[in-house]
Amino acid sequence: MYNILICDDDRDIVSALDIYLSSEGYQTFLAYDGQQALRMVQENDIHLILMDVMMPNLDGIRATARLRESCNVPIILLTAKSEDADKVLGLNIGADDYVTKPFNPMEVMARVKSQLRRYTTLGGRNISGQDDGLLKNGGIAMDDAAKTVTVDGEPVNLTPLEFSILRLLLRHPGQVFSTAQIYEQVWNDPAYGSENTVAVHIRHLREKLEIDPGNPRYIKVVWGLGYKMEKI
Repeated sequence: MYNILICDDDRDIVSALDIYLSSEGYQTFLAYDGQQALRMVQENDIHLILMDVMMPNLDGIRATARLRESCNVPIILLTAKSEDADKVLGLNIGADDYVTKPFNPMEVMARVKSQLRRYTTLGGRNISGQDDGLLKNGGIAMDDAAKTVTVDGEPVNLTPLEFSILRLLLRHPGQVFSTAQIYEQVWNDPAYGSENTVAVHIRHLREKLEIDPGNPRYIKVVWGLGYKMEKI
């Protein structure tokens, strides 16, 4: 059973999400501001977080930044249509996805299931038991069975989405992938308006893998086409 934390200062939204998720067999934990969410994560084994952006005491953006200092569980932001800047900012500081209010319960469930599937297979919880071997390029080494990445022998902590993007690129060195192709293969969703989302995660990868992210050695942009893993 997966444990899902729902955090929103609107108690009606929390109650509705609680009903939807509980009916799907998930164990839910409820919080009404960012401070409560942080305590819940410290005290419980949480597998995914639904986090509202605008909340008192500690908002969802700052709470996400705090959480990313110590954990890589998927975080889906709950945003209003007018909060486009917050969506981008949330992705920048480590959120994995977002749902716009008012939301369709089926969309929320689909995104929750997608993120949990990715987390259990590509993140800190490998349940498949499969060993796909070691992927290497230059100083980057990925052990896909252990779900670990090192750069020049030093461990690198990646989120499940970052791990998935890197694995895609490492498996096809020199091949150019458009942002739409990356989104469709990693997110398993149609790539409508995916450019900013992919670009944010590529930037995070560069910051973690490259000595000089502004002049990357590994993940190169091919202007007008997409990204590729440079063969080293």
